[in-house]
Amino acid sequence: MAENEYLTKEKFEEFKKELAELKGTRRKEVAQSLEYAKSLGDLAENAEYHEARDIQATVEDRIAKLEDLLKNAKIVEGKHGDVVSVGSNVTVEKEGKKFSYSIVGSEESDVATNKISMKSPFGQAILGKKKGDHFSFSAPNGELSYKILEVK
Repeated sequence: MAENEYLTKEKFEEFKKELAELKGTRRKEVAQSLEYAKSLGDLAENAEYHEARDIQATVEDRIAKLEDLLKNAKIVEGKHGDVVSVGSNVTVEKEGKKFSYSIVGSEESDVATNKISMKSPFGQAILGKKKGDHFSFSAPNGELSYKILEVK
C-alpha cells in the first residue's frame, strides 16, 4: 500500500486535470502516432515506432503515478493553529535574517517558491514545533539552527 501524500486542494485539482488530459487527449495522440509509425513498415528498424512506444510508456507511467497519488492523497487546508504541521506557513529566523516558508507534501515542494517538503530535513525538524521554539538539523554544509517567529 502506498504512503499517504499530503496535497493542497489546488494541487489535488491540478493533478486531476493533468490525469484527465493524459487519459483523454494525450493517449489518443500517442495511439495515432503508433498507428502512423506501424504504417511505415518494418518495425525492427522503425525509429518513429520506437519513439512512439517510448512516449506511450512515459504517458502510461505518469497516469499510473497520478492515479496512485490521487487515490492516497490527503487534502490539507492551511493551518491556523500554533503548532507547525503540513499546510502551515511559518516565519523563521536564522542569524538575524527572517525567512518565510510553507510546509507542504513532497509532491508540492518547490524551493523556488518557498514550499518546503514535510519530508525534507527542515520539514522534519520543524513539524510539531510552536512559535518561539528553536530547532536545528544537519545539512550538507553543517548544522543549521532556526527560531520560529510565527506560525499561521
